[in-house]
Amino acid sequence: MRFTKWFNLKKTPQSAPIPGTSQVRNDNAGYVWAVDDWARLDRFLVLGSEGGTFYVTEQALTRDNAQAVLRCIAADGARAVARIVAVSEAGRAPKNDPALFALALAAKLGDEPTRRAAHAALPRVARIGTHLFHFAEYIKALGGWGRGTMRAFARWYNDMEAGRLALQAVKYQQRDGWSHRDILRKAHPVAASAQHQAIYAWMVKGWDAVDAVPHPDRVLATIWAFERAKRLTSRADVRALAALVCEYGLPHECVPTEMKQHPEIWEALLPQLGTTALLRNLGKMTEVGLLAPMSEAEAVVAARLTDAGALRAARVHPLALLVALKTYAQGHGERGKLRWTPRPRIVDALDRAFYLAFETLAPTGARTLLALDVSGSMCGPPIAGMPGITPRIGSAAMALVTAAIEPRHELVAFTNGSYRSAHSAAGYGSGISPLAISPRMRLDGVLEAVGAVPFGGTDCALPMLWAAEHKVAVDIFCVYTDSETWAGDIHPSQALRAYRQKTGIAAKLVVIGMTSNGFSIADPNDAGMLDVVGFDAATPSIITDFATRTWSASA
Repeated sequence: MRFTKWFNLKKTPQSAPIPGTSQVRNDNAGYVWAVDDWARLDRFLVLGSEGGTFYVTEQALTRDNAQAVLRCIAADGARAVARIVAVSEAGRAPKNDPALFALALAAKLGDEPTRRAAHAALPRVARIGTHLFHFAEYIKALGGWGRGTMRAFARWYNDMEAGRLALQAVKYQQRDGWSHRDILRKAHPVAASAQHQAIYAWMVKGWDAVDAVPHPDRVLATIWAFERAKRLTSRADVRALAALVCEYGLPHECVPTEMKQHPEIWEALLPQLGTTALLRNLGKMTEVGLLAPMSEAEAVVAARLTDAGALRAARVHPLALLVALKTYAQGHGERGKLRWTPRPRIVDALDRAFYLAFETLAPTGARTLLALDVSGSMCGPPIAGMPGITPRIGSAAMALVTAAIEPRHELVAFTNGSYRSAHSAAGYGSGISPLAISPRMRLDGVLEAVGAVPFGGTDCALPMLWAAEHKVAVDIFCVYTDSETWAGDIHPSQALRAYRQKTGIAAKLVVIGMTSNGFSIADPNDAGMLDVVGFDAATPSIITDFATRTWSASA
C-alpha cells in the first residue's frame, strides 16, 4: 500500500488539502488558503463584485464580501473607514461604488464611533454628485436616514465652496432615483452663505424664467448659463452655445444631446472636459470630425492623455484607460450605434497612458516569471463590471506593467500548450506555453493575442514545475489568477518549496488575485509568498518592493 500517495506533505493533489494546514475548498473543488477579512476588504474595494465570477453569482459574491466588510467594521471600525478612504482617495479602484457601499455599511451598521468616522469621511469618498446619489441609495437600502446621516449630507453641501457646488449642481443632477432636491428635502441644511441659499433654492424650485442678461453673481451665473444652454437646440444656436460653454466653463452634461453632433461644440468643450469625460467621448469626437488627421484638437488630446501628472491628479485608473483603449481601437462601443474610424495617434496615446497611470517604477533586476492563468474561469464576467475586460485579458495587461520595467522576465500561460509536467493531472489538458507578447507591442494587439490562447484546466503549480524542469533560474514568480486551481497533483506552494530546494534559489511567489473571491494559492505562513489585489493601481510597486526584500527560505 502506497500510504504516501494519500498523505504527503511535499506532494498533495490539489483536489485535497495539504495535511496539517488550514486550506479550504475553493469554488472549483480544489484546495487553497482563505484570505483574511482585511485582504477580502481590499479585494472588494478594488475589484467589487459586479457580475460575480465564473463560478459564483453576483448575488452570492456581494453577500460574502459584505459580510467580510462587516467583520472588519466590527473588529476595528476606524481602521476599516480609513482603508475605505485611502483606496478611494488614491484612485486605486476602477470604480468608486464598492468604497461608497462599504462606507454606507460603516455609517449604518458600525458602532457609534465608527458611524461618526464614516459620516466625517463622506466628502472624501463621495467627491461628486453622482457619488452622493449612490451613497443615498445605499443608505436607503441599509435602513434609512438618521440624524447623523442627515447632518453628514448637510455638511457635504455646506462645506463645499459655492462655485464648486454650483458646478456640481448643473453637472450631476440625478442618479439612482435621487436628485439634489430629494436630498436637500431630507437633510434640511442651513445654508452656509447667501450663494449656497440661492443654489439650494434653484435645486428645489428651479427658475421660472431666464433673463437674456447674465446673472450678476459669477457663481450663480453658472446656473444661468446652464438654463440658457438648455434652450439652444438648433443649428443656428451653435455659435451662441459654444460661446456659453467657453465663457462659463460648462461641462458636456449641460449641452443638449442634439447639439453634440457639431464639432464646434466639442471644440468649445475640450478645455472643460475632465480626463474621465475625455476618455468616454473620444469616439464621439472622432465621429463628428473634431479629431481629424494632423488637427490641433488631435494634438491637444494626445498630449493630455500622455500627461502623467494630470492622469494621477484626475485619479484615472489604469483599468479605465484599458477599457478606453480597447473600445476606441475597435471603432465602436459595447452598446449603441455609434461608429468611428480610430485615429492611430489617439490609440498610441491611450497605450502609453495605461503605463503612465501606474507609479514610476525602477527595475529590480530580479529574474521574473510572469505566469497568466488563462483558464475558463478567467474568461468570466468583466473585472469590476468594466466592459470587455475579463480577468484573462486584465491579467495580461497587468503582467506587461511589470514586464515593461524588468529586463529579465519571461511570460507564460497555463494553457493546452506544449509543456505538460509529469505532475499534471492526466486527462485535464493542463499545460503551460510561452507567450509571444511583450511591452513593445501595442496593448490592443496584446489583448487580441491573449484572447486567442487555448485554455486548459487550472494548475497554478505549473510555473514552478516548468522552471524546475527546464532549469530556468527564477527569483520571483508572479501568478495572475482567481485561485480556482484544481487540476494538478501537487499544490503550488509545495511546487515552490521543491523549486527552492532543487535550485538553491530563495524564490518568491506573488499571487495577483484577479477576482474578489476569498481564495489564494499563497501560503500565509510562508514569508516568501505574498497575496495582492489585481488591478490595484499600487500592485506593481508592491511587487517591486517585495522583490527587493531579503529573506531566507530556511527561516
